Amino acid sequence: MTRITRAAAAAALTCSLALSAGVATAASAPGTAASAPGTAAATAAARSARAAVLPAPTGPYAVGSTVLPLVDRSRTDPWVPTADGRALMVTLHYPAARSGGGKPAPYATREEARLLARQLGPGVEGDVLARTRTHSRSDARPAPGRRPLVLLSPGFGVSRWTLTHLAEDLASRGYVVASVDHAYESFGISLPDGRTLTCVACTALDEGGVHGSVVTSTRAADMRYVLDRLTGARPAWRHADVIDASRVGMAGHSIGGASAATTMVADPRVDAGVNMDGAFWEDLPAEGLRGRPFMMLGTHDDTHLPGGTDTTWDRTWPALDGWKRWITVAGSEHFTFSDGPVIARHFDLPQAPLPTDRAVAVTRTYVAAFFDRHLRGLPRPVLDGPSPENPEVHFQRR
Repeated sequence: MTRITRAAAAAALTCSLALSAGVATAASAPGTAASAPGTAAATAAARSARAAVLPAPTGPYAVGSTVLPLVDRSRTDPWVPTADGRALMVTLHYPAARSGGGKPAPYATREEARLLARQLGPGVEGDVLARTRTHSRSDARPAPGRRPLVLLSPGFGVSRWTLTHLAEDLASRGYVVASVDHAYESFGISLPDGRTLTCVACTALDEGGVHGSVVTSTRAADMRYVLDRLTGARPAWRHADVIDASRVGMAGHSIGGASAATTMVADPRVDAGVNMDGAFWEDLPAEGLRGRPFMMLGTHDDTHLPGGTDTTWDRTWPALDGWKRWITVAGSEHFTFSDGPVIARHFDLPQAPLPTDRAVAVTRTYVAAFFDRHLRGLPRPVLDGPSPENPEVHFQRR
């Protein structure tokens, strides 16, 4: 298994958004407008100066959003032991009343976006990235009803807002979604007091030889704390009564996806989990997930096909003892399952073969169908096998 390092995390982000150089460098026939360097550069510059717009959610509900800063002072932060507890930044997306008020919710802080833009390289402006338009409204009044809760955990080095298009879509379909930033595990996390936490964990894994399981076990503890604060006797969110604590799922990208399995082992309150293209850093125990459902959704290449270079998927599969799926997506790459394709398209970065609109649609369709089936008991035939509507999707094992 490839170790996650600071250099590797940065390179993976840059390269995955800039995958398929052939796609990027394929030029139009000489003499066409697209082949004129000045015209192409001017077009790209004009597009990059405008704010990107996330794809619109597909569900029937308007979407509200609120940010909860949390600190678990019962634990010592593993990356900075002198910190005052374990800091977490949580964005909640939820079904909102159509007349629920609120201003358009921001995508990211300027500093968070600047630090990620620096990893993406020339041509990506942090201020422009921060102005990406969302489809949620800050602190809008929730729609009536009790809702299942989905926890989201981002990939290593990136922030919770890189999963916004999925979070907004799930919320529009009737879920409360808690996207969590884990302290010192991102290139930049802005706190309410003005501080920005950078990726101390990247250095620890790179130079300190720390194993990735420290990340997944720490995130499992983070999610237990978030669950406590959202569903406990004294919830941190004033509208927490809309959450149905008996229906909880978790999904994550990359190491956040691996953390979904680790969280389910540690916390029986999490009923179902999805790993989007992440290597597993810990083996499941003998009792597996105690019959709870789990889905692996990844790239259709030599990494996450059966017998691929990420041997942890083959090793984990037989230990999953409940309903399970191993699904791969042709033309995808590692950041297909995040906001990566939207960012790449807007800033004219080279992209994976799978078009952005299809990357978004496939991720939303299969993640939502999984939670609909296992948190709501709704039939979702798209999970039963290949379908002509989604020709990129391949079922490896069922």
